Amino acid sequence: MDLYEIRGARLDAIAEEAVLQELNRDMASPQKSPGAKHGQDVFNSARRIESDIDSTRNQLQEKVAEMENFAGHLEEIFLTVEENFGRREQHLEHHYTDVLQTISQRYDERAARLEDEKKRKLEALYAQLLACGHALDASKELIEEAKEVYRSQDNRLFLKAVVPTMKRIEEFAKEEMDFTLATSLEFETPLADLSDVKSMMDSINIVPAPSAPVINPQTANSATQTSLRVCWSLFSDDTVEFYELYYRPVLQDAPLDSTTAPHVCKSKVKETHCTVKGLLPGAQYELWVTATNTTGISPASEKALYMTVPSPPVIKQRQCCSCPQAALIRWESGNPDPVDSYTVELTELNGPDGTEKGVTESVVAVPTCQCLIQLQAGHHYLISVRAVNIGGPSDRSEDIIISTSGTFFYLLEDTAHPCLSISEDGFTIFYGDEELPISAMALDDDNFTRCVAVLGDLIPVRTRHYWEVEVDDRTEFRIGVAYEDTERNSYLGGNNTSWCMRHILTTTRHKYEFLHNGQSPDLRITVNPVRIGLALDYDQETLSFFNVDLEQHLHTFQCRFQRYVQPCFGLDSPGALTIHNGTEAPKYAFIGYP
Repeated sequence: MDLYEIRGARLDAIAEEAVLQELNRDMASPQKSPGAKHGQDVFNSARRIESDIDSTRNQLQEKVAEMENFAGHLEEIFLTVEENFGRREQHLEHHYTDVLQTISQRYDERAARLEDEKKRKLEALYAQLLACGHALDASKELIEEAKEVYRSQDNRLFLKAVVPTMKRIEEFAKEEMDFTLATSLEFETPLADLSDVKSMMDSINIVPAPSAPVINPQTANSATQTSLRVCWSLFSDDTVEFYELYYRPVLQDAPLDSTTAPHVCKSKVKETHCTVKGLLPGAQYELWVTATNTTGISPASEKALYMTVPSPPVIKQRQCCSCPQAALIRWESGNPDPVDSYTVELTELNGPDGTEKGVTESVVAVPTCQCLIQLQAGHHYLISVRAVNIGGPSDRSEDIIISTSGTFFYLLEDTAHPCLSISEDGFTIFYGDEELPISAMALDDDNFTRCVAVLGDLIPVRTRHYWEVEVDDRTEFRIGVAYEDTERNSYLGGNNTSWCMRHILTTTRHKYEFLHNGQSPDLRITVNPVRIGLALDYDQETLSFFNVDLEQHLHTFQCRFQRYVQPCFGLDSPGALTIHNGTEAPKYAFIGYP
C-alpha cells in the first residue's frame, strides 16, 4: 500500500467517525418532532455531513497528490546534485593523484642527481687524499735517509752518499704541492621545474567541458496533444551546470530546397528531463540537447524524433451503418502523421436520448480507420474513437449514437447516376424531368451510367436485414440488392449480379416484375404497394418483398449470395423514392416464404 492509499484510508476512517459522532449528537438531543421526522432529519444531516467530508477529503487528497509530486521533483533534484557532487569528487581525486605522482617523480629524479654529485665529490677528495699520502711517505723516506747519512762515521761513505741524497731532497723540495680542495664542498641547488605541477594544480579548478548527452527514445504515454516529456542521460563523469533542449517540428511535405525551415526553439533546464509545452497535436518533432558548464558547451546529442498525442479522430457518420448484431464505424484520422492504432469506446444508453448505463467497453489496437463491433440487439450505444501513437491516446472524438433496433445504412453517393439527386438527410432520391447532356455528366468508374440508380452501404454481416422503401405509383422504379461490383452500364435486374423489383407504367395497368439476369416470373399484383418492405436473409439465402400497408408477401428470390450484397435503388422515370431503415423488422418478414 503506498502513501496515497494510506492517507486515503485514514481520511475515510475520519469521515466515518465524524458521521457517527454527528448521529450520536442528533440522537442525544431533545425530541422536537415525531420520531419519523426526527429520523429523517438525522439522515439528511448525516448525508450532508458525509458530502462535506467527502469534499474535504477530495481536497486533501489533491493536496497530498500535489505534495507527493513536489516531493518527487525535489528527489530528482537531490539525485542530480548528488550525481554532480560525485563527479566533482572523482574529478578532484583524479587530479590530486596525478599531482602527487608528478611530485614523487620529481623527487626521485632530484635525489638521483644529488647521489651522483656526492659520488663525484667523494671520488675527487679520495684521489687528492691518496696523493697527499704518497707525498708524506716520500718525505719521511728522505728524512730517514738523511738521518742515516748524517750518522755515518765513515767520512768516505758520508761523502759518497750525501751528494745523491741532497739531489733527491732538492728535487722533492722543487715539487709544488696543491693544497686546494679538488672539489667544492657545496652542492648545486638548481631550481626545480614544477611548471607542469603548477598547471595541474591550476587545472583542478578548471572543469572540463562535458561530452555529448544521449537523448532517450520516446517512451509510451510520455506526451499530450500539446506537450512532450523528454529525457536524456550522460555516459561520462562530466559536471554539468545546465542543459539546453532544442526542438522543431518535422515538416513532411517541405521541399528539399526549402529556405523556410521551421523555427528552432530551446528550453534551459538543470535536470536530465524536460516537459516541452505549446506544441502541435499529432505532430512529429526533432529534438536534441547540449550540456554546459563553466568551461564550455558539449557537442549536441544525436537527434531524436518524438510525437505528440494525435488529434481526436472525426467519425464519418454518413458512412456508419449497423444491424441488430453489429455496427460498422468509420472515421477520419485528422492527423498529418500516421498513428499507431485506434481505440473504439462504446457505452450502453438507457434509450436514444437516455443517460449512460454501465461501464465503457473498449476495442483496442484497431489498425485502420474502420471497425466492425459486435453488439446486442435492441439497444442504443454511445460510441467514440481515440487515436493512439507512442505518445499516448488522443481525446475522444465527438460521440455518435448507434441503435441496434434494425438495419441502418446511408446511400453510397459516389455510385449515384449523375442525373440522380439525393436529399440532405441522405434518404430520398430524386430524378428530375431534364436530361443532362453526356458532356455535362461527371462520370467515373463507380457511377451508374445507364440505369439511374444508386447503391446503399449495407453492413457486411451475414444475418437478417430489413428496410422499407416509400414509392409513388406514378413513378417507375427498381429496388432490390446487388453486388457492390455490379455492372454500372446495365440495368438493375438485367444481369446476374442484381435482384430487384421493377415497377412499369403501361397505358392499361401497373406492371411489376421481379428481375434477375433479365428474367421475371409471371406475377400480378392487384394492389399497388406504396411502402415496400425488403427482407434479406443470408442464412436462408432469400430476398423477400412485402406490401407493408397490407402486410402482404409479394415475392421471394431464392439465391445463394457468393458475396455481400448492397441495397440498390433506381428510377426509370422522373420522380422520387424514400428509404426508411433502422426500424425493427415486422414478425411476418422472416417466417419462411417459398
